[in-house]
Amino acid sequence: MAGAGSPCGACKFLRRRCPPNCIFAPYFGSENDAARFAVIHKVFGASNTSKLLSAIPAGDRCEAAVTISYEAQARLQDPVYGCVAHIFALQRQVASLQAQLVQARTQLAHLDRRQQWLGFAPNYHFMEEDGSQRQQAMIIESDADHPHDDPSTIISWSSQVLK
Repeated sequence: MAGAGSPCGACKFLRRRCPPNCIFAPYFGSENDAARFAVIHKVFGASNTSKLLSAIPAGDRCEAAVTISYEAQARLQDPVYGCVAHIFALQRQVASLQAQLVQARTQLAHLDRRQQWLGFAPNYHFMEEDGSQRQQAMIIESDADHPHDDPSTIISWSSQVLK
């Protein structure tokens, strides 16, 4: 029972008297929880939710009630996929970010090779796979200072710089 004589949010929504051992009372105790239970009731039904919560160990029921509520909200937004649609969207986002990371590392390696070829020491910070940071020295030259696309001009330009 939610309080002195007042029913829990679930029993309030179901318009019934809240028994002292109400399975919903610890997880749907207030007026706001009546609206949250209404969504759960619409998607799963009170009986199924009661059976589900009863089958779960008491220590895990609070997290289960939150999860059931989240899944019910997701099912209302997307009746076919529910929260799986959110998972798919996050997986696509992770794949996209991983591709961007590979592209950035490829560009960085290309620039590093170009600068090493020209005799420059790179200077940049980047995160290693294990979370540590590594720093290298880098001299940034403007494109106007050296024509780096033609190998013959690079050799002549680098020989002038090294003199």
